[in-house]
Amino acid sequence: MSSERTVTVVPEAGLHARPAATFVEAVTDHESTVRIGRADDEELTPAGSMIAVTSLGVESGAEVRIVADGPDEEATLDALERVLTTPEDELADVNT
Repeated sequence: MSSERTVTVVPEAGLHARPAATFVEAVTDHESTVRIGRADDEELTPAGSMIAVTSLGVESGAEVRIVADGPDEEATLDALERVLTTPEDELADVNT
Protein backbone atom coordinates (compact mmCIF):
# COMPACT_ATOMS: atom_id res chain seq x y z
CA MET A 1 0.00 0.00 0.00
CA SER A 2 1.32 3.46 -0.80
CA SER A 3 1.00 6.79 0.98
CA GLU A 4 0.24 10.08 -0.70
CA ARG A 5 0.44 13.80 0.11
CA THR A 6 -0.38 17.02 -1.66
CA VAL A 7 2.10 19.78 -0.85
CA THR A 8 2.39 23.44 -1.87
CA VAL A 9 5.88 24.25 -3.16
CA VAL A 10 7.45 27.13 -1.17
CA PRO A 11 10.99 27.66 -2.60
CA GLU A 12 11.06 30.74 -4.82
CA ALA A 13 12.70 28.75 -7.63
CA GLY A 14 9.98 26.10 -7.48
CA LEU A 15 11.30 22.62 -8.24
CA HIS A 16 14.33 23.82 -10.16
CA ALA A 17 18.05 23.97 -9.44
CA ARG A 18 18.88 23.66 -5.74
CA PRO A 19 15.39 22.77 -4.45
CA ALA A 20 15.10 20.00 -7.04
CA ALA A 21 18.56 18.67 -6.18
CA THR A 22 17.71 18.66 -2.47
CA PHE A 23 14.40 16.94 -3.23
CA VAL A 24 16.03 14.19 -5.34
CA GLU A 25 18.72 13.72 -2.67
CA ALA A 26 15.99 13.20 -0.06
CA VAL A 27 14.31 10.65 -2.34
CA THR A 28 17.52 8.66 -2.77
CA ASP A 29 18.22 8.79 0.99
CA HIS A 30 15.10 6.67 1.60
CA GLU A 31 14.09 3.14 0.63
CA SER A 32 10.61 3.89 -0.69
CA THR A 33 9.86 4.36 -4.36
CA VAL A 34 8.59 7.90 -4.97
CA ARG A 35 6.57 9.43 -7.78
CA ILE A 36 5.62 13.08 -8.15
CA GLY A 37 3.30 15.14 -10.31
CA ARG A 38 1.21 18.26 -10.36
CA ALA A 39 -1.75 17.98 -7.99
CA ASP A 40 -4.20 18.62 -10.84
CA ASP A 41 -2.63 15.97 -13.12
CA GLU A 42 -3.18 12.23 -12.84
CA GLU A 43 0.23 11.45 -14.36
CA LEU A 44 3.12 10.89 -11.96
CA THR A 45 6.82 10.68 -12.78
CA PRO A 46 9.62 8.88 -10.91
CA ALA A 47 11.08 11.33 -8.38
CA GLY A 48 14.61 9.93 -8.20
CA SER A 49 15.78 11.76 -11.31
CA MET A 50 16.80 15.43 -11.35
CA ILE A 51 15.80 15.67 -15.02
CA ALA A 52 12.38 14.15 -14.39
CA VAL A 53 11.69 16.43 -11.43
CA THR A 54 12.81 19.66 -13.12
CA SER A 55 10.97 18.77 -16.34
CA LEU A 56 7.68 19.04 -14.44
CA GLY A 57 8.16 22.82 -14.48
CA VAL A 58 6.69 23.26 -11.00
CA GLU A 59 6.80 26.86 -9.81
CA SER A 60 6.59 28.33 -6.34
CA GLY A 61 3.02 28.22 -5.02
CA ALA A 62 2.04 25.22 -7.15
CA GLU A 63 0.67 22.08 -5.53
CA VAL A 64 2.30 18.73 -6.18
CA ARG A 65 1.18 15.22 -5.36
CA ILE A 66 3.82 12.89 -3.94
CA VAL A 67 3.27 9.14 -3.69
CA ALA A 68 5.67 6.91 -1.75
CA ASP A 69 5.59 3.13 -1.72
CA GLY A 70 7.91 1.16 0.54
CA PRO A 71 9.03 0.38 4.06
CA ASP A 72 9.67 4.00 5.07
CA GLU A 73 7.00 5.79 3.07
CA GLU A 74 5.76 8.08 5.87
CA ALA A 75 9.32 9.15 6.78
CA THR A 76 10.02 9.68 3.08
CA LEU A 77 6.95 11.87 2.66
CA ASP A 78 7.84 13.82 5.82
CA ALA A 79 11.34 14.54 4.48
CA LEU A 80 10.07 15.52 1.03
CA GLU A 81 7.39 17.77 2.49
CA ARG A 82 10.08 19.54 4.56
CA VAL A 83 12.11 20.19 1.39
CA LEU A 84 9.09 21.49 -0.53
CA THR A 85 7.87 23.76 2.27
CA THR A 86 11.22 25.31 3.18
CA PRO A 87 12.23 28.63 1.59
CA GLU A 88 15.21 28.20 -0.74
CA ASP A 89 17.59 30.28 1.41
CA GLU A 90 16.96 27.86 4.32
CA LEU A 91 17.31 24.60 2.35
CA ALA A 92 20.87 24.01 3.55
CA ASP A 93 19.48 23.73 7.08
CA VAL A 94 16.87 21.08 6.17
CA ASN A 95 17.77 17.79 7.75
CA THR A 96 16.28 15.20 5.43
